[in-house]
This record gives sequence, C-alpha cells and structure tokens, in this order.
Amino acid sequence: MSRRHSFFTSLALLLLAYFAAPNLPAQPNHEKNVWNYDGGLLIMTDGSIASGPCFRLSGRVTAPEYFENLKRTDSDSGSVIHRGSEVVTEFPEQLHVSFLLYDFPCDDGVQRTGTQPYLTNAMVSTLRLSFYWKHGVAMRPVINVVPKHFEVRRIPPYATELASKLPEHLQWEFEFEVPSSGIPVTDSLVAVLHTRDGRIAARAAARM
Repeated sequence: MSRRHSFFTSLALLLLAYFAAPNLPAQPNHEKNVWNYDGGLLIMTDGSIASGPCFRLSGRVTAPEYFENLKRTDSDSGSVIHRGSEVVTEFPEQLHVSFLLYDFPCDDGVQRTGTQPYLTNAMVSTLRLSFYWKHGVAMRPVINVVPKHFEVRRIPPYATELASKLPEHLQWEFEFEVPSSGIPVTDSLVAVLHTRDGRIAARAAARM
C-alpha cells in the first residue's frame, strides 16, 4: 500500500470516529450526593393570620441517638438512608418535635394596610396544631401526640428606653412527643397550623 493511500485511509478513519462520537450512548454518571442528618430534621415555614400578622414557624425533629451519623446517599440507583453500613428503613419509636413561633415580615406579595401588628397571646390561642404522616399525596393524621412543653417569652426591644411605648413582642416555644414506631423513612412528618375557622395558617414538612 502506498504512503498516500495509507494517509487517506487513516484520515477517513479519524473523520468517521469524530462524526460517530456524538451518537455513542452516554456514559453512566456515578456521582453521589450525601445528606447528613446529625442533629435531626429541620422543619420551617412562614404563615399568616387573615387580616393580621405574619409569622415564622421554625422547628426541629430529634430522637435520642437515632439521627447520630444518619445519612442519605443519592446515586443513580436510588436513595438509601443509612448509618454507616446499616440501612435504616423506619423512624424510631418516638420523635421529639420542638417549635419556635415568632413574628416575621410579610411576603412582598401580601398587601397589608397600615402598620403590621404583632402576634398576641389571644391570636396564638386560636391556632390549632395538627400532625400528619404524608406518603406520596396521601396524608393520615398522627394520633396520640403528647404535648410536653409550652412557654411564652417576651422579646425586649432594641430601644429599651421606648419599651413602655411599644407593643409587647412575644415568642412562643412548644414541644411534642410524636409516636413514629413502624413509620417508613420515606414518609414525611407534616405540621399544619389551623385557625379557629379551619383555615390553614401555616404548613411545613420534615422529610429525609
């Protein structure tokens, strides 16, 4: 074979490889994402009372030793909840859920007239908190939830000299024990605050 013929043969093979390359099947992506649940699950949302103040509901879901070194690894083959080499499929027998409820500026899209009022004990006393387990789109009420702690704290104003002229600013703390024995970790714990007339004032979910 002449050198010229050999050169054009090699060139043709290179061009064939170049144009064929985009049509090759994509290589699998082996990248993994790891989520660490040390310290428990966060649960947070913003809410509002009709014609009243806006607020933030901020909480955490914990259980003794359960969340220590607990992780979720996401990969091409799916998600796995594990503690080291141990695969975890269910929540513990009981979860401890704690919340803070406090005033928070309303969203820009919510129109308010005049000065935004603060939450008061009277307003908060009309709210009812319910828990649900959510699996897919189905939600089922959690029964036998036990209230463990409730406390109201007064937040002092920055301008202490004006304290007597400013409305009282409060923060609410409350804790619950939520039964969770046999609940799969693929379910989410949903907290819903209802007003006295049944409207949803806030809704948040803790999920793995």
